[in-house]
Amino acid sequence: MRLPSRIAPRGLFWRTILIVLIPLVLVQVAVALIFFERHWETVSRQLAMDVSGDVLTIMRMAESATTPQDIARLSTVARHEMQFSVSFEEGAVLPDEPPPQGDTTAEHMLHRQLGERLRVPYHLDTGLPDKAMSIRVQRPDGVLTLLTTVKRMRHSTTYLVILWMVGTALVVAVIAVIFLRNQIRPIRRLAAAADAFGKGRPVTDLKPSGAAEIRSAGAAFLEMQRRIQRQISQRTEMLAGVSHDLRTPLTRVRLQLALLADANPESRGEIAESEQDLLLMEHMIDEYMAFARGQGGEAPVDTDLAEIIDDVAGNARRHGSPVSLAVERPLVMALRPNAIRRCLTNLVENAVHYGAQVQISAARRDDVVAVTVEDDGPGIPEDQREEVFKPFFRLDGARNPRTGGAGLGLSIARDVARGHGGDIRMSGGTLGGLRAELRLPV
Repeated sequence: MRLPSRIAPRGLFWRTILIVLIPLVLVQVAVALIFFERHWETVSRQLAMDVSGDVLTIMRMAESATTPQDIARLSTVARHEMQFSVSFEEGAVLPDEPPPQGDTTAEHMLHRQLGERLRVPYHLDTGLPDKAMSIRVQRPDGVLTLLTTVKRMRHSTTYLVILWMVGTALVVAVIAVIFLRNQIRPIRRLAAAADAFGKGRPVTDLKPSGAAEIRSAGAAFLEMQRRIQRQISQRTEMLAGVSHDLRTPLTRVRLQLALLADANPESRGEIAESEQDLLLMEHMIDEYMAFARGQGGEAPVDTDLAEIIDDVAGNARRHGSPVSLAVERPLVMALRPNAIRRCLTNLVENAVHYGAQVQISAARRDDVVAVTVEDDGPGIPEDQREEVFKPFFRLDGARNPRTGGAGLGLSIARDVARGHGGDIRMSGGTLGGLRAELRLPV
């Protein structure tokens, strides 16, 4: 049986509570129905037999009571031994219409027993004030009236059973809640640690606890964290060495070109083109190293994102690009400042490259900060808005390196965004071009 998604709770805690409580409630309801159906009928029959037996005994005693002393003795015995108050109406006759019969099983049982054992007309009325009940029996010389309490037809064991079942269910529910909270707490800590590690924050306070499976998952997470950190450290060291090894021959080539230009003034045009190619090569190496290095070992710190946006926009303006801002202030959150600055720079440079007008806006929306970069350029076809985030993907058909970058800017930007637990999405902008939205969790 599967509950609809709108009805079923989303949390593991409440789903487990339902798994525990639903069978418990169903079992108790089934037991209660079976118990009450049989127990109530059996007990009601026994009580009805006791009451009808007392009535039959009083009638037989009344038949032999001929003197006032006998009648007084009968009343005393009935009141003290049988809890009946006896009175006699000489010459009275029962009405043709008896009082309405009750709806309870006990009253039906009493009617049946009285009819079977008395074999004379009688009236049973259980609706008297003060929870009293009267049984009026027709005799040849009058009507014998017997008064007693309705409690004689009721039994307290039913209510005790109900209280016991409800109390047991509450105790089981409380124990289940306490136990499950203790089991869910390590899972929540593990989820929080995984979320923090995914955002690049160090996880040092996680201690595996709870059930064996949860402790095993916690230990596996800590081991995974150590392996990933070791791999990142090794990759960073290797890339630092590769970067140094690549820059050393480029520096020698640049020095040789400078010396060659001094020695051959007539070849300065060709040498200048070679120097531009050399600069482009250095730029491409920087892009490759930045993409391969990722976010490096930079630790997140509390940073005002609005100030980083101001710096990126100011740098674009200094290069002659018209950039407008609409930024909510302050936007303080845990960030890797250099990585976020590079992410925003890549987005703005992409907008400036394809558009004549660029607009940057940033605002907090509940638990997310959204930064949008819009331009009035030609935009990107909808079927290619995810393709542009792939490494080395470029929209330029000729793939001329002089007309664009290395095809890594947006890949680096998304890598930084996801490293902070966020993402970047492309869509059509209000300026008619492309809209890039960077979403970062607070």
